Amino acid sequence: MDAHLRDMRYFVAVAEELNFTRAAERLFVSQPALSKQIRQLEDLLRVKLFDRDKRAVTLTAPGRVLLPAAREILLKWDEAQRAVSDAAATEAARLTVGMSTGVGRGLLSTMRARFTERRPTWQLQMRQVNWDDASAGLAEGDVDVAFIWLPIPNQETFKVCVVACEPRWVAFPEDHWLAGREEVDFTELLDEPFLALPESAGPLRDYWLALDERGGKEARIGAVVTNAEETFAAIEGGTGIVLLASGNAALYRRPGVRAIPVSGLSPSELALAWRPDDHRSVIRDLVEALLHEPRPEPAGGEPARREPTGGVPAGGQLAR
Repeated sequence: MDAHLRDMRYFVAVAEELNFTRAAERLFVSQPALSKQIRQLEDLLRVKLFDRDKRAVTLTAPGRVLLPAAREILLKWDEAQRAVSDAAATEAARLTVGMSTGVGRGLLSTMRARFTERRPTWQLQMRQVNWDDASAGLAEGDVDVAFIWLPIPNQETFKVCVVACEPRWVAFPEDHWLAGREEVDFTELLDEPFLALPESAGPLRDYWLALDERGGKEARIGAVVTNAEETFAAIEGGTGIVLLASGNAALYRRPGVRAIPVSGLSPSELALAWRPDDHRSVIRDLVEALLHEPRPEPAGGEPARREPTGGVPAGGQLAR
């Protein structure tokens, strides 16, 4: 029998961590399963790769020889996957970008222009996804990348890059008691009925209800909304108020609706997300096009912060 790529990944993780518990967490497997796989690899190679005792894990001489070779095997396989993906993608020459209605803030125009410089034969296709899918189509594989608001369900399974960090505001009907205010503290809003995302939005629903800042007080839900038009109609009808990012405040300034800043809340984060197993170099080109300059890809689930440029216009199209 030959060793599998999985064996090499497991071996490299243990060799780098020198701790079976940390390696298992890194690989998202149980520690017993990892230990069993390493033992099977040692039996297959007929060598001992690790010295183990209650205090430490160390590489044996055969293990030290195998480590650089295993890393090279994994690197070559990743390169092969990327090449195969690129070859297949060249035939389609199209990337689908998911979003919850528009994004605005100058992000799409910047991304389109710079991406076209890198990939002149490629097209970007935008797809609108309702708020019941907080991943904007990414989780189901309906899109290649997506503009999302953090946090989302199972965020650790995606790569995310924060592209805008903005204070939260509140939108309300023009005859609301807030109409005469220029700003409001969130504690003053605790008894108000709020518009909520569908429950399937998970932590994102909780975030836009500001559950963490309520001090344990339960949120009053006036209605559940799944898109922008439902939100506008619910506000104008007096069903409830809604939190939003400051960059979207201008969109809410329409007949019958007002919006003002809210103090006492953490800022909102808009991010571009993609799947970590998408090895196409065109995905990297798209991310770099949005960020204006090449930079290393972030690790899965950990946002890569983009420093504010000061030139991103507020009042873009609604994303939330």
